[in-house]
Amino acid sequence: MTTPELRQLRYFLVLAEELSFTRAAARLMIAQQSLSQQITALERSLGVQLFDRDSRGTTLTDIGALFVPEARAVTDRAEEATAMVGRARRGEVGTLNLAFLATVANHLLPPVVRAVRDQLPDLRLTTESTGIAPLVEGVLGRRYDVAFTRTPLVPGLRSRTLATEPVCAVLPEGHPLAERAELKLADLADEPWVMTPRSSWEPWHRAYDDQFREAGFVPTVVQEEASVQSLLGLVAAGVGVTRLARSARSLRRTGVVFVPLTGAFARTEMVWLPGNTAPALHRLLDVVTELAGTTDLTEAG
Repeated sequence: MTTPELRQLRYFLVLAEELSFTRAAARLMIAQQSLSQQITALERSLGVQLFDRDSRGTTLTDIGALFVPEARAVTDRAEEATAMVGRARRGEVGTLNLAFLATVANHLLPPVVRAVRDQLPDLRLTTESTGIAPLVEGVLGRRYDVAFTRTPLVPGLRSRTLATEPVCAVLPEGHPLAERAELKLADLADEPWVMTPRSSWEPWHRAYDDQFREAGFVPTVVQEEASVQSLLGLVAAGVGVTRLARSARSLRRTGVVFVPLTGAFARTEMVWLPGNTAPALHRLLDVVTELAGTTDLTEAG
């Protein structure tokens, strides 16, 4: 006994429904002789007779009748498998691992995940909120398929800008400058500063160095904290001032005041490896890009 071909099973099922070689051949759009040859080959491969053929017509044998649901299960499963491959090729199914920089996760994760789930409900997403260094390392090491973060980053990544927002001076409530509509970085030259440690992400601190240099001062850093939440707590406690993207307001609503800094902006980027050609990834990139064109992704999700 040899394994039948899918084509033979499909021919068998049509003939089992029509019980006429003439009608079955017409329905399959093949010659009647070809159909007869394929059915004979199927019976030979199985070692059984599936149809009785006589002058009164064509009927299923008992074995043939038993074979109908089994053959249909095989062809149905083959069609399901073929459809699944098509969906995978279109990026509608699969698994993607997403990373969100901790400081953007609060406002960015909800709308991104919601949009992808709405448009690609069978695409499985895993999400993780993390710091900038493990985020970049995870994308480069293929732990994450795509990440949502701040610039500047490192070479070797593809990126797409999703949002641009003002950078603000963050001051404690009651600070003499808190009522200003806008500040220059130089206005904060004499203030004590709280900042993330340089070791948290060197590219960010190089950019900060350039900005402070242009403003004409080196900040007096009185305390360092790795998390933005801790920086906001220190500002609220009156320890010092800092500078953050405006969307960080969603992390603390009391005790601090955000005042825009003249000409300072932060970009939120979607990043991935250029060699990643997974269809699901590129469908997600399109969905999120469309979302960014219609939604302010700097507001709390």
